[in-house]
Amino acid sequence: MTLKALSPLCIGFLMPFGSLQAAENDTQTKMPPPPVELAQASTPQWHDNWGIGIGMRRGDIPYATEQDEVYDTLPLIYFENDYFYINGMEAAGHIWKNDNHQINLYTRFRFVDIPKELQNESQSQAFDFGLQYRFVKDEWDFDIAFLSDSNKRSYGYSRTQYNWQAGDWKIKPYAEFQWKSADFNDYYYGLDQHQVGGGIAFNAGVKARYHVASNLYLLGQFGVGRLEDDVYHLPTINNRFQYESFLGFGFFPEPNSKKYSAQPVQKQRKAGSEYLRVAHGWATPSNLNAILKWQTKTDPYNNQMSSVFYGTQLTDSLFNLPIDLYLTPGVVWHYSSEVQDDIAEAVIAIKAFYTFELGPRFRLGVAEGLSYVSSVTHIEGSELDIKGYKPSKLLNYLDFSLDVNLGDIFNSSKLDNMWLGYSIHHRSGIFESSSAFGRISGGSNYQSVYLQWHF
Repeated sequence: MTLKALSPLCIGFLMPFGSLQAAENDTQTKMPPPPVELAQASTPQWHDNWGIGIGMRRGDIPYATEQDEVYDTLPLIYFENDYFYINGMEAAGHIWKNDNHQINLYTRFRFVDIPKELQNESQSQAFDFGLQYRFVKDEWDFDIAFLSDSNKRSYGYSRTQYNWQAGDWKIKPYAEFQWKSADFNDYYYGLDQHQVGGGIAFNAGVKARYHVASNLYLLGQFGVGRLEDDVYHLPTINNRFQYESFLGFGFFPEPNSKKYSAQPVQKQRKAGSEYLRVAHGWATPSNLNAILKWQTKTDPYNNQMSSVFYGTQLTDSLFNLPIDLYLTPGVVWHYSSEVQDDIAEAVIAIKAFYTFELGPRFRLGVAEGLSYVSSVTHIEGSELDIKGYKPSKLLNYLDFSLDVNLGDIFNSSKLDNMWLGYSIHHRSGIFESSSAFGRISGGSNYQSVYLQWHF
C-alpha cells in the first residue's frame, strides 16, 4: 500500500476516540475520498527480444525446368542476449562486441530453389558457416559476412537494413550484394557441367511484422534477386530475376504491456528462472500418434540416449495465461548398439509449460525447435529406408512432457524446485512440407524420464 493510502489510516489511529466519533459524524455530510491510484508495478525483467513463428515460403526456380516455383514450411526462432542471437534462419555467436560493432561466428541458411521432387535426393541447401562483421547504429544495421558450404565453396555478402516501427507495425527494408566464388557458381548454377567463374548478384526486399493481439503477430517478407549476366546466360538457367515471399504467424512479447499492482516494483527476476534437465530415453519404432495413445512398441535393438538441456525463462505469461516460456538448448548422446555407432545431437528450441494442481503440482510442456545429428540414428534411418527417403541430419524438433513437483510429493521445501517427468523426444520433417528438412515424412521418437532442477 502506498504512503498516500497509509497516511490517513495512521492519523486516524492516533486520534483520540472523541475525535474519531466526530470524524465519523462528519463523513455523513462529505463526499468519500478519491480512490487510491495503485503504483504501476514492473513485471519481472524477462527478455523482450524473443519469438517463435512458422509460415510458408514461396521461391522462384531459376533453373530451366518445367516448374517455376516451390514452397517450403519454415519454423523460426528469434532470440538475442549479450552472447549470441538467433534471427529466423540465421544465427551468430559474438567473438567480440561493443555498443556498435560485432565480430561473430556466423551461420545462415542457404536456399537452393529446385523442383520439390528433386529436393530429397539433392539436399543441396543447408546452414553454411563463416565470420560476420556487424555495425549497428540507431535504426541501421550493416553486415559483411564470409561463408562456405560443407565442400569449401566460398561466398560472401554485404547487407544494409533499416528498422522502422510505427504503431503495430515493424518493417525492415534491406538490400544485399552477394559475392560468389567460381567454385560456388560452377556447382550451384553450372551444375558442374559449365564453368562460369565468380560473380556478384543483388537482392532487395522488405520484412514486416504486424501485431494482431496480445502475443500474436503476423509475419511477412517479399524480396527479389537478380543474377549476374554470366550466370543468367548459362543453358541451365531460365530466369534472371527470382522473387521470394513468406507469410506466417508468430508469438512475440506483447508491446507496451501494462500491469498495475499495489506491490513494490520488482528489480530482479523471480527465483527459478533457469533450469537444468537430465534425461535418459529409449527408442521406439512407434509414431507420435501411437505414443500419445499409449500404443508403444519396443525397439528390438534397445537403442538408448541421454540428454542435458539448459533453460532460461523468456516470460511467465502468454496470451495473459500463466504459461512459462523458456529458450532451451540441449545436447543429446545416442549410445552405440549392434546397429549404430555413438551419435551426437544438438537441439535449440523454445518450450512452454502450463502448471496445474491435482493435489501436487503438475506441468504440461511442449517444445518446438531444430535438431541436428552427427549421423542419422538407426531408428530414424530404418523408417526412412522403408519409405524410400534419403535421410536428413537437420530436422524439426518437438518435445512433449508431463512432470510432477517432488517438493509437493515428499512435502519438502528443499525439493520445491525439483520436477520428475516423462517426455517424448521427437524429430521429423513436417510431413514432406519443408526442403530445409530434406523434404521427408517421418523421423524418430524416444521416450525418456528426467529430473529438472530450477534455480
